[in-house]
Amino acid sequence: MSDIINAAVTALNEKLAGAGFDGSAKFEIEGEGTVRIDETGASASEADADVTLTADAETFQAILEGEQNATAAFMTGKLSVDGDMGMAMKLGAVLS
Repeated sequence: MSDIINAAVTALNEKLAGAGFDGSAKFEIEGEGTVRIDETGASASEADADVTLTADAETFQAILEGEQNATAAFMTGKLSVDGDMGMAMKLGAVLS
């Protein structure tokens, strides 16, 4: 597992602490791996999810650090979303 995936799992678990996210989402970080989020938190996993978000490592990191708005990343093609768009919006609200 890459350092980027390990750091993403840690950062996402900190952001999700007590947030009550009740769905599942998967981040595919191009060239690095996959992080899955559900009601138990974030983990390195490729299991199916309600929505899959795909971005390069730089975009993903910028979203996590609050330097990139996820909606703007989607609108400019830096972030692709496959699956339940409502779940993606819910995740965006939890992570902001």
